[in-house]
Amino acid sequence: MAPAPGIPDAMDRPHFIGIGGAGMSGIAKILTQRGARVAGSDAKESATAGALRGLGATVHIGHAAAHLAEDATSVVVSSAIRDDNPELAAARERGIPVVHRSDALASLMDGLRPIAVAGTHGKTTTTSMLAVSLTSLGLSPSYAIGGDLDAPGSNAEHGSGEIFVAEADESDRSFHKYAPEVAIVLNVELDHHANYASMDEIYESFETFAARIRPGGTLVISADHPGARELTSRLTGRLDIDIVTYGEAEDADVRVLKINQRGLTSEVTVALANGKVLTFTVSVPGRHYALNAVAALAAGTALGLPPHNLASALGTYTGVKRRLQLQGEAAGVQVIDSYAHHPTEMTADLEAIRGAAAGSRVLVVFQPHLFSRTQELGKEMGEALALADASVVLDIYPAREDPIPGITSALIIDAAQAAGARVTAEPDKSAVPEVVAGMARPGDLVLTMGAGDVTELGPQILARLQS
Repeated sequence: MAPAPGIPDAMDRPHFIGIGGAGMSGIAKILTQRGARVAGSDAKESATAGALRGLGATVHIGHAAAHLAEDATSVVVSSAIRDDNPELAAARERGIPVVHRSDALASLMDGLRPIAVAGTHGKTTTTSMLAVSLTSLGLSPSYAIGGDLDAPGSNAEHGSGEIFVAEADESDRSFHKYAPEVAIVLNVELDHHANYASMDEIYESFETFAARIRPGGTLVISADHPGARELTSRLTGRLDIDIVTYGEAEDADVRVLKINQRGLTSEVTVALANGKVLTFTVSVPGRHYALNAVAALAAGTALGLPPHNLASALGTYTGVKRRLQLQGEAAGVQVIDSYAHHPTEMTADLEAIRGAAAGSRVLVVFQPHLFSRTQELGKEMGEALALADASVVLDIYPAREDPIPGITSALIIDAAQAAGARVTAEPDKSAVPEVVAGMARPGDLVLTMGAGDVTELGPQILARLQS
């Protein structure tokens, strides 16, 4: 029997391994909303799993071959799923097609007008800005984001409109699968060291992504970031696309004239490619978030949307979970959560908080993410922590990696102390709330920072401060 309209081949009864993950859950949600009979498994219970069940999906906790239904038409995996996963092994034994997450997402965009947002940093925020603003304009976009907007399961939506906004992940080269009408490249830096050995490999990967833009489409790319400028020079004249640059550089097509930070918001003034000047508000702090909004403005304009309407709609964006998200306040101390895990992101978020802190102390709880990233960038992570008044550094969160001999959080701590930072090592995560409560005083800002499970500490710190 053929799949229902809007459901790609082999996606009528998909089984997702790791269905609770940010990328996987979004695809599962859209397929469920389109009428597919979705099932899957995840290592642990979560609010996201509960949200998917509420939509009608079947979600198992734990991984076992028995979870794979007899009538499954495909098994969807991400690059994080290992070959010895019992559900993956069962699928191969039974001859069930195994589909990578990126192929599944690409198939959802067929027949629509995709905007793909790429870059080493800022993808989730910029994708979210576009999703929120296009929705507020009544365009009912579909979208798939690497983080929740407000509630669990809000990272994706099947809309009735013709636009599909997607976060395009370069970490495993999966963004090569998409064919967008408009692509955004926010920045280009060396990261994901397990998959890329050099900047040349990074550039080649982004060149492949740009070559996938539909003929006559548009690449929106930063005019400020050195890596993005190098990519622009490599692409100019090679592809049948328009290249629109944005940023504070004097030669930017969409030029940022002024960014005024006002507490936790920013007022941005830009000169458009046609020379008209536009001022709008971004309801999150920091120069990098303001520039993300300008990238979103340029991308929407490339699709033919009126820039004044889009600028006003961008003001309705109020943030995404884990991107400088206020967790709460207790005993006069505000606790904010940050997903930053690369030195550039850490520096940008700390500078943004410094700008909004109005002289208050900034205390950081940092959890390094991945042994390979720490090996390559530990020194720069430590130097970034020098922007805080004091930091607590946890052990490395391994995620999908096995330990690397000699690579520990000490690399970061030593570099931070050499840069003059006040740093405390705390290998016991459960002790952190007590440690922070002993450090903090009224008026301080506490930032939990990292891509691992450090986010769980915010509510615990608040509870300890209250007590």
